[in-house]
Amino acid sequence: MKKILSLILKTLLPILLGAVILYWIYRDFDFNRVADVVCNEMNLWWFALSTFFGVMSHVLRGWRWRLSLAPLGYAPSTSNCVYAIFIAYAANLVVPRVGEVSRCAVLDRCDKVPFVQSLGTVVAERFIDTIMVLALVAAALLLQWKVFYTFFITAGGGTDDGQLYSSVTKIAIMVASVAAIVALGYFVGKKMALLTKIKAVIRNFWEGVTALGKMKNSSLFVIETVGIWFCYFMQFYLCFFCFTFSSDLSMAAGLLLFVAGSVAVVVPTPNGAGPWHFAIISMMVLYGVSQEDAGMFALIVHSSQTALVALLGVIGLMLVRKNEKNICQTK
Repeated sequence: MKKILSLILKTLLPILLGAVILYWIYRDFDFNRVADVVCNEMNLWWFALSTFFGVMSHVLRGWRWRLSLAPLGYAPSTSNCVYAIFIAYAANLVVPRVGEVSRCAVLDRCDKVPFVQSLGTVVAERFIDTIMVLALVAAALLLQWKVFYTFFITAGGGTDDGQLYSSVTKIAIMVASVAAIVALGYFVGKKMALLTKIKAVIRNFWEGVTALGKMKNSSLFVIETVGIWFCYFMQFYLCFFCFTFSSDLSMAAGLLLFVAGSVAVVVPTPNGAGPWHFAIISMMVLYGVSQEDAGMFALIVHSSQTALVALLGVIGLMLVRKNEKNICQTK
């Protein structure tokens, strides 16, 4: 019974939370306009370039992961590392944060890299990525402090005369988001508490965490880390040029919106659905984009990026299985 309840909480609650937030955001939205904008107004060349950077962010993350495993004495296939990243991000669409586990499982199965040690490198990578996010947050606040301060005070809401949310809605969204983060922390804490009871597991896990400190080619790791986040930003920023209503937004504005979206996805909903839309729409409204156009931008961009993640996950799964068959045939 406890396992079933835990599965429900970890799987259904994030989906429900995202759905509720999306409902509040888009309850008065004209969805009939979406197809017209995509077919007749959207610049698909900019969208294609944005998609390229989206794919490259995954590829670079796979390359970086292989580099972080080298100090442990493992040299998994570069392609399998990339495919594992594809699969991991797609898995996160189903159950938030399960991707970290799934990608380690892929390398354990395909290249015999011990699961716990590879998980340790993932934790170390996440720490590095957190530093990158904090650096981007600092840069965005430095460049766009006035806009951020306005967002912080209003949280994208206000009165009923055309602004985005009522006070009740704002509070409900924020409380639900905080509750979701606390719930996620509870489950992660339980898992870590279980791990601490197993000394061998902890030792292997710690070896993975400290592997970055033993890395010989640290400069390449830094370059790939910067490259990953550059690709993330470009994937988002280039979407501004896909629409006439957002094409005149500055790169500084793009950085602030990107940071807001990156922080919003901490809330455990599938691919940040709901909180990400809330943050992006609220920010765009402050930059003078109409509420309807901001909602259109968030809906199309998030949906297309989610579809890309799902597609790459399917491709990654197919290619991993193909590699496994080829290995079996050569034996």
